[in-house]
Amino acid sequence: MDFVCAKKDLVFGVRLASHALGTRSSMPILAGLKLDVVGGLLRLQATDLERAVRCEISVENKEGDESVVLNGSVFNQIASHLPADEKISLKTDPTDGTTVKVRCGEAAFDLPTLPVEDYPEIASLPDARIATVKVDRFHRGLEQTAFSALKAGETTRLNLTGVNLVLKGDQLRMVATNGYRLAVKTIEIEEIQEEGEYLIEAGVLADLDRVLTQVGEATVEIYRGDGQLFFQAAGVTFMARTIGEEFPDFERVIPKDNQVSLEFDRRAILEALQRIGITAAEDSGAITLHTSTEESAVRIHSSSKDKGEAEERVRLKKAPSAEIAISFRGEYIIDALKRLDSAIVALWLSGEAKAGLIEPAGDAIAEGDQGFLYVCMPVRLTS
Repeated sequence: MDFVCAKKDLVFGVRLASHALGTRSSMPILAGLKLDVVGGLLRLQATDLERAVRCEISVENKEGDESVVLNGSVFNQIASHLPADEKISLKTDPTDGTTVKVRCGEAAFDLPTLPVEDYPEIASLPDARIATVKVDRFHRGLEQTAFSALKAGETTRLNLTGVNLVLKGDQLRMVATNGYRLAVKTIEIEEIQEEGEYLIEAGVLADLDRVLTQVGEATVEIYRGDGQLFFQAAGVTFMARTIGEEFPDFERVIPKDNQVSLEFDRRAILEALQRIGITAAEDSGAITLHTSTEESAVRIHSSSKDKGEAEERVRLKKAPSAEIAISFRGEYIIDALKRLDSAIVALWLSGEAKAGLIEPAGDAIAEGDQGFLYVCMPVRLTS
C-alpha cells in the first residue's frame, strides 16, 4: 500500500467509519478500521457486527491494490490531531508488511497492522431499494421516539431496545416503547418502493443519525438486505442489523376512548413538573395530577418520606369535563414535553387506571411536532 490523498478527505472518512468500531467487543479484530485501496479509491470500513459504516475517498495510488487493518481508535485520534497540511500519505513498510507509515507535514507515525484475513466480510449494498427519506424528518423522528426504548443490556427483551420502522403507503411510522411508555412519530416519506416493518436497536440508529448529520445530504436511501437495513447518502453506506423479535402491538396500546382533555402551556407544565419532581419518591417517581370541573387548573402534587412534599397549580386553557386524580412517573412526562416545540400540548385521560395520551395541540402546532403522539401508563400508588 502506497498512496497520497487530501488530509481533509481521509480525516472525514476515518471519523465516519469510527462510529461502527467494535471497541467493546470480545473480538479484537472488530476494533480495527479496514482500508482497501482499489485503483484510485480508498474504501474505509468498520463494523461491530450490529452496525457497519463504509465510505470511499479518492487517492493517488502509487502502487497496487492492497488491504490493511489498523487500530481504529488510535487512527481516529491521530486523524483528529494531524498538523496543518493539505496532503497525507500512507505506505506499508516493505521490510515486513506489518507496519503502515503515516506522514502528514512534519508528523510521522508507524502503526502496527491487524491480520486482514481475520476481518469479517461486510455485506455489499443490496439491489432492493425500498424507500427514500428526508434526513431532517428522519432525524426528528428518532429524536421523538428513540428515548422511549430501553438501552441494550437493560433487558433480555430485545424488542424493547429498538425503534420499529414501519413503511406503509406514503409514510414512515417510527415507534419505540419500554413497556410503560410509547412514542410514535409519523413522517411523510419521499418515495416507497416496498412496504415493510423493521426493528433496529435505538443505539444503532443514534449512530446512524450522527453519520447522516456529518454527511450533510438532504435525503437518505434505504435498502433491504438479509436481516439488515442499509442507509446510503452521498456515497456513505451505513448497515444496521435488524432485531429478530416481534415488536409489541402498539396500535392496541394507544387509548381511543379519552373523555377528558387537559390543554396546557407546554413550558408552564414542563417547568412545574420539573419542580414537583424534586420531592417525588425515588422508586416510583410518581407525580399526581388532580382535576376539578370547577377550576381551569390542575393541581400537581408529589411527596416522599425522605424528601418532603410539594404542590403547584398549573392553568388550563379550559376547565376539564370530569374530575380525575391520576399519577404518572414524572420523568416520563418530562421526557416527552422536552422533545416538543409547540406552545400548547394536550393530555388526554379516561380514568385513573388507564394510560394517558400526550400530543401537540392548539392552532399553531410546530411543523416538527406533526405526527407525534405519546402514551404513558399511570403509576398505581399504594396507600
